[in-house]
Amino acid sequence: MTSMPSSPLSRVRVGSAPDSWGVWFPDDPAQVPWWRFLDEVAASGYEWIELGPYGYLPTDPEVLAGETARRGLKVSAGTVFTGLHHGPAVWEKTWEHVSAVAELTRATGARHLVVIPSFWRDDRTGAVLEPAELTPDQWRDLTGQTERLGHEVRERYGLTIVVHPHADTHIDTEAHVTRFLDATDPDLVSLCLDTGHYAYCGGDSVELIETYGERIGYLHLKQVDPEILARVRAEGTPFGPAVARGVMCEPPAGVPALGPVLAAAARLDTDLFAIVEQDMYPCAPDRPLPIARRTRAFLRSCGV
Repeated sequence: MTSMPSSPLSRVRVGSAPDSWGVWFPDDPAQVPWWRFLDEVAASGYEWIELGPYGYLPTDPEVLAGETARRGLKVSAGTVFTGLHHGPAVWEKTWEHVSAVAELTRATGARHLVVIPSFWRDDRTGAVLEPAELTPDQWRDLTGQTERLGHEVRERYGLTIVVHPHADTHIDTEAHVTRFLDATDPDLVSLCLDTGHYAYCGGDSVELIETYGERIGYLHLKQVDPEILARVRAEGTPFGPAVARGVMCEPPAGVPALGPVLAAAARLDTDLFAIVEQDMYPCAPDRPLPIARRTRAFLRSCGV
C-alpha cells in the first residue's frame, strides 16, 4: 500500500501562548493563574505553548516539566525583552535577564528564544519613553548587539533567537523590519513574524515571507480589527490602550487572512512553529477558553 505524501502544512506546528489568556506580566491580579492557563490551553486542543513572561509559569524546571507533561503540553520557546539599541552599556543587565530565561527554555527542550525590543512608549500608560526613531548609531548598536546575543545564546544554550517586530518598538514597520534584516547576519538572527503586529504597523506578512523567507524562523498568528485599527492609528493611541479597545481580534474576523500566510509559510518547506497570540490584556477570566477552542478549530480548517 502506497502512503499518501504529507502536506507541506504538516511541517507547521501550531500552539498557543499565555498572551492569548490575557497574560502580559509575571504577576498581575488581572490575569488568570498559571495552572488555569495550562488546563485551558490543553483543553483547547493545543500541544505546544510558549513560556510567556518569565516568572508567570513555574521557573523550577522539574515543576514545569511535570505540570506540562501531565497535560500533554510541550514548550516551543521562551521570551525575553531587550533594549539593545542602548549599546554595550546595557549588555550585562540584558544578559542577566536573557540567561535566566534561556536556561529554563533549554531545560524544557525548546529550541527558540523570542526577542522583543523595548518599547519607545509605555505599553500600559502610553507615556513616551524615548524617540520613536533611532539614530544611525543606535541602529548600529541594535543590530550589532542583537548579533552578539544570537551568538551567545546559541553557543551557551543551543538556542536560536527569533526577533519579534512589535508595535510601539523600533522594529515595527516594513521599512524598519527590512532595515533590521538587511543589517544583521542571517546565521545569527532570524525573525519571529507576528502577523498581527506587522499588520498593525502597515506590513504585508505574505510579502515579507516571500521576500525574506530564509529569515523567517518562527510565526505568531494574530489578527487586527481593521476598523478599530484605523481609529486608534488616527488618534495616535498607544498599543496597550489599543489592545484594551479590542484592536487584536479573534480569527478569522480580522486581517491578515491567515490561510494565505500559512500557505506562504508552507512553501518555505521548513519546520516552523506557528503560535497563536491574541493580545487581550486585560480580559475577563472566562473569555479566553471559548475563543481558543474556536481558533484551534479555525486553524484546523486551514490545514494545520
